[in-house]
Amino acid sequence: MEAKKLGDTLTRAKPFLAVIFIQFGFAGMTVITKFALDKGMDQHVFVVYRHLVATLVIAPFALVFERKRRPKMTISIFIKIAILGLLEPVIDQNLYYTGMKLTSATFTSAMCNVLPAFAFILAWIFRLEKVKLKKIHSQAKIVGTIVTVGGAMLMTLVKGAVINLPWAHQSGASSSAAAAAASSAKQDPIKGAIMIMSGCFCWASFVILQAITLKAYPVELSLTALICLMGCLEGAVFAVAFEGGFRGSSWAIHFDAILVSIVYSGIICSGVQYYLQGVVMKSRGPVFITAFNPLSMVIVAILGSFILHEILTVGRIIGALVIVTGLYMVLWGKSKDEIESPSDNGGSSHKVASAETDLEAIPVSMPGSIEVASYVAVDVTSKVKPAAHHGAV
Repeated sequence: MEAKKLGDTLTRAKPFLAVIFIQFGFAGMTVITKFALDKGMDQHVFVVYRHLVATLVIAPFALVFERKRRPKMTISIFIKIAILGLLEPVIDQNLYYTGMKLTSATFTSAMCNVLPAFAFILAWIFRLEKVKLKKIHSQAKIVGTIVTVGGAMLMTLVKGAVINLPWAHQSGASSSAAAAAASSAKQDPIKGAIMIMSGCFCWASFVILQAITLKAYPVELSLTALICLMGCLEGAVFAVAFEGGFRGSSWAIHFDAILVSIVYSGIICSGVQYYLQGVVMKSRGPVFITAFNPLSMVIVAILGSFILHEILTVGRIIGALVIVTGLYMVLWGKSKDEIESPSDNGGSSHKVASAETDLEAIPVSMPGSIEVASYVAVDVTSKVKPAAHHGAV
């Protein structure tokens, strides 16, 4: 009995553990990638290499484990995969990394908390999310979405006093802090915020389209491999067009922190993330996937101040708290939806059960050479009673 309860608990916990793992992986990617970009890595080339690594790692697993249940590829599915490869691997990540160059890792991670709001709006439009305007929890989801976007604007426009963190003044950190200060002088928070928010909209569109595509192509590994492949090819075209050709300095790879960031981002944040995202989305929906972004923001704020010696301001902290408040208003409304759904089903089943109790079994004789008694359910509340038939052939 205890083993069964433990098994049920682990089953219920799996979606939460998966999205928490995604957020930890995403937080690590944000810090490592910011370090690589500060070292001079071109963000457009970074996107191509990231998805090349993801394709090489995920494709063998897809070929082995899903070879017998992979549906036939159709033109409609191929077009959806091509759009998926364009939305997140190309458009979103190029905007995201460019915005990160113009801001900081902590700022970028906090701005990404508008993602659940965008995902909620798109899920509402495509009827993947329930919204009943007269219900309090639906109103909370709408207000929470507005508050989340308002928090993002507050974080962008309001700076406030600098928060002096004790570990930012440790001995040996002066050169890194000086580099961080020099980098902050080149920042453009407004332009960076616009790019990050635009990327988040593409990211939310990607999540919604992935949920739709999984219904027609329900093989998570194969879909992940194809998305990464299309992202690599489309990203290469974009990088070549933007860079004006293959410049050796932009495409050169060395055994350094840049290579580590490429491999880490490709395996964890493209390959594993897309796969887990697809698995969890089947049972929990697209809004649940995006609901844990504040966890990533907290992790990035801690790691960014330790490793990158990033500067935190009061305005950014207040904006981040407003974003989290709005986000959890959306989550509260979402949780009430999940509680309401089973009760609705229970109500309908109760109606069926009560209808069945109004039925009574009445014997009916069927015509034939031998009289056989059979039973049919008849509504006893009805005024019309069927007459019994007797006879012989």
